[in-house]
Amino acid sequence: MTPAAFKRSIRDQQVWCSSCMVAFAGSDPIGVLIGAKRPTGTLVHKIAVHPDHLRQGHGRHLLDSLSSKLAILGPPRLVAEIPETLGHACALFSGSGYAEEAVLTDYVLPADHEDPGRNDVPGGRFVIPVSLDDLAANGLLDDPQPLVCWERAAETLTARKEALAGLAVASEERLEAYLLYMHDGTDTEIVALRPLTGASHGHLAQLLDRVRAQVTGNLRFPKVHPAEVPAADVEALGFHPTGRYRVYARRADHA
Repeated sequence: MTPAAFKRSIRDQQVWCSSCMVAFAGSDPIGVLIGAKRPTGTLVHKIAVHPDHLRQGHGRHLLDSLSSKLAILGPPRLVAEIPETLGHACALFSGSGYAEEAVLTDYVLPADHEDPGRNDVPGGRFVIPVSLDDLAANGLLDDPQPLVCWERAAETLTARKEALAGLAVASEERLEAYLLYMHDGTDTEIVALRPLTGASHGHLAQLLDRVRAQVTGNLRFPKVHPAEVPAADVEALGFHPTGRYRVYARRADHA
């Protein structure tokens, strides 16, 4: 992680200095925990121990220290999103009082994917540009949101809103569905894909088609919670799963 990336994480993901700590062996730093804090809870954003000091309890000590601190200061909820490939990290959280809550899935829609039925959308609907401020003005950020990963929660989107572009399917009465995305010059990351009341597969497909007409490369849809968009619906849109994360959570207490 570069200093610039760390500064962005402070702004975008609310990395909180008082939720960060370093473990020492004598005068040598051997472990680090970086925490991000919001009113709803604290995310263990990064945790790492030097390879020469693994399996000596340092990771568990860092997690227990953070838990003890938040038991006093709050918020009491602690959460982590761990790549499924990091088995030792998953075992660390399981052994530190964290329970698995959900599995998040990374998806990719290849640039060359074609779906001849994607434009089958009812008449009387229009695709319009939309911004995060537009969604807020329509009360869509105040409504109960689907469960999402930390970096695509409303707080993160608000911090990144200048970098976001968006589209929505609109009828005469309301917005039917919306999509927000970021383009980095190569691939495009979908940061929100939300069907609203009465929205269909065709509405979401139409939004994706409009994005693909404006950018090149693959579309990435990272860390999708099954309550956000069901896996069958995401895959029906042409996305392929490429990785998974396990969500672990616990309530802070004194170790």
